[in-house]
Amino acid sequence: MTTDPRSPAAGGLQGARCSGCSVTVYPADDTCPRCGGPADPAALQGTGTLWTWTVQRYAPKSPPYQAPPGGFEPFALGYVELAEGVRVAAVLDVEDLDAVRIGMPLSVTAGPGVPRARPTPLSEEGS
Repeated sequence: MTTDPRSPAAGGLQGARCSGCSVTVYPADDTCPRCGGPADPAALQGTGTLWTWTVQRYAPKSPPYQAPPGGFEPFALGYVELAEGVRVAAVLDVEDLDAVRIGMPLSVTAGPGVPRARPTPLSEEGS
């Protein structure tokens, strides 16, 4: 595959689906991790539910970590189970870390680095 599946230019979450055993993976790969057969590019829906999470409350050691201009802020990181059954690790863009719950609906977007997930507004649920 020539496009990095995590790049914004890839246009959403780009995974792969095995033509033999139908397993779906993210990020995309040319080969199926289950059977070793060929895998074809597949656009993933990008919506799902929170499977598990943790909160990073302490700044990572430097180097390589470089604190942002405003200093380190605790953040949540979790696995979002997409409609296709794939679990994607993502930074959780939530305003209240205490409001994070397993099963909460999230929308996942790709970008530079780790994917980002945000709560799905009620109007987008089920779409």
